[in-house]
Amino acid sequence: MRLMTAGESHGPRLTAMIEGLPAGLAVTSELVNRQLKRRQQGYGRGNRMKIETDQVDISAGVRHGQTLGSPVTLTVENKDWTHWQSIMAIESDGADEVSSRVIKRPRPGHADLVGGIKYGHRDLRNVLERSSARETTMRVAAGAIARKLLSDLGIRIYSHVTEIGGVKIDRQAASLLDLAQLERLRDASQVSCIDARVSTEMIASIDAAKKAGDTLGGTFDIIVTGMPIGVGSHVHYDRKLDAKLASALISMQAIKGVEFGIGFEMAHLPGSKVQDEIIWDETTGYQRKTNRLGGIEGGMSTGMPITLRAVMKPISTLYTPLQSVDIDTKETSFGAIERSDTCAVPAAAVIAENIVAWELANCICEQYYADSMDSLQASVSSSRQKARTF
Repeated sequence: MRLMTAGESHGPRLTAMIEGLPAGLAVTSELVNRQLKRRQQGYGRGNRMKIETDQVDISAGVRHGQTLGSPVTLTVENKDWTHWQSIMAIESDGADEVSSRVIKRPRPGHADLVGGIKYGHRDLRNVLERSSARETTMRVAAGAIARKLLSDLGIRIYSHVTEIGGVKIDRQAASLLDLAQLERLRDASQVSCIDARVSTEMIASIDAAKKAGDTLGGTFDIIVTGMPIGVGSHVHYDRKLDAKLASALISMQAIKGVEFGIGFEMAHLPGSKVQDEIIWDETTGYQRKTNRLGGIEGGMSTGMPITLRAVMKPISTLYTPLQSVDIDTKETSFGAIERSDTCAVPAAAVIAENIVAWELANCICEQYYADSMDSLQASVSSSRQKARTF
């Protein structure tokens, strides 16, 4: 599958085109809007989320609720566009108002300065409009369709926030919860944290950061169940499943690290405490006694749950800005202030779920016969049977 997205943060609309979806996949606007709504929630979001109520318009590739096998086109209107029509005009008008909103002071940690140097922009708004995390709206929309494909194959994706601003959950205790419990506890929390006491502490930390004009980052876990054995490759470096997932997550704004299974903890342990011993029975076939490697070995899925953790740095826009330089005068100044969030870790977890969904669906459609959902389901079912009887 291929995905192309377009649109600026304050432009009229955001657009995505998906090519390569199997025919016969049941798709509705409602299933996409459900994920778009989740993306906009979470304690610590800014005023932009009060303006936008993202709703997708599916304009091609779907007929009577099912994909046709042709490209699917999605659009989401930016309601805030009404306040930015002159500043972000497609045609060359509104010059007077634009001049008052030109950005010359790059924000430390953002794409502003490097993007301006790369593309030769003297108004750094030309960089920040596309580098904004608003871009992830369409990746969530595409991911919502991808996760429907996965769901039809018995594959589920979950996430939960594990740390914000140094306040963290007991990861060992979290691993003892079944996924239904995890989802219920997460959804009851404003910060998508499964521990109510820790949630309260996280909210207090976000409030303190907002009062100080600062921002907070954190970590979140992603869990994928039901993946068939052998998705990915040990033969091709560019088809390794963990490499594809890590690359996809790092492509998210502000994500600076990804680990699988117990991750960096492996550095402190001997091999006997890291590798997952193999077992077999007639009902389930091959399994692992543990899942420290996170469901991937040699660049391929093992059939165990795929577990990942990602770290999000604090958002770059600070209401108490850091030192910068005016790109015209070269005088010392402070980074520009744009409307932003104090903490977006809960939203990032939702975005990551859908980005992972897209990448997994893409890998599955690359590996199995996928012109139609019927043929894809039959192909995956045959692969699972083969793995059980190997």
